[in-house]
Amino acid sequence: MSPNGTSICAIFFDLDGTLIDSAPDLIDAMRRLRAELGEPIIAMDKVGAVVSKGGRAMLRAGFPGIDEARVETLLPRYLDLYAERIAAHTRTFDGIDALLAQLDARALAWGIVTNKPEGLARSVVAELGLVVCSTALVGGDTLATRKPDPEPLLHAARLANVDAARSVYVGDDARDIEAGRAAGMRTVAAGWGYLDGENPHDWGADIVIAHPRELLPALGLD
Repeated sequence: MSPNGTSICAIFFDLDGTLIDSAPDLIDAMRRLRAELGEPIIAMDKVGAVVSKGGRAMLRAGFPGIDEARVETLLPRYLDLYAERIAAHTRTFDGIDALLAQLDARALAWGIVTNKPEGLARSVVAELGLVVCSTALVGGDTLATRKPDPEPLLHAARLANVDAARSVYVGDDARDIEAGRAAGMRTVAAGWGYLDGENPHDWGADIVIAHPRELLPALGLD
């Protein structure tokens, strides 16, 4: 049972910064893009900090002072470079494999709702051997809207044939919590992701956890 007494039928997760640490490969793609364009080497720490905010935010961090028109011009090439080595260094976060194994053992449906383009999300999930038991994987271009709009989460619930009101959404960005709340799901802020100096306690999540091992106990599922 969940803390509010309603049984939980599914748990949905954000991808980058929640399930997987993809920053090394996204940073590598940014380095290669800058080299391709003849740009000098710069520190990439700010790129890694904004991974959860998407490709455009990473380009703004990787090309300080870039104008928005050039962001849009460079985005396709950046994503192509990333796709070439999508899982060279990407791994699941500590504790995620054990958590997903627990969900599988309980036959509790889980899925992924990410703003990453669906094709890239499916590629990295396949490379890492993650199996989405509910077969629900919704990307940022699956629908006409993306998080913080709730529709991707509602679509995932429909794909998994579960009730959104009896589902949980876990993410490491404020827009994850905004989307989850709007979808009527319980929300969990993941404190191990790419927080970029933000305090997850400020996002209005139902629960804030510091490690994946804390999720099931926090939901009353231990």
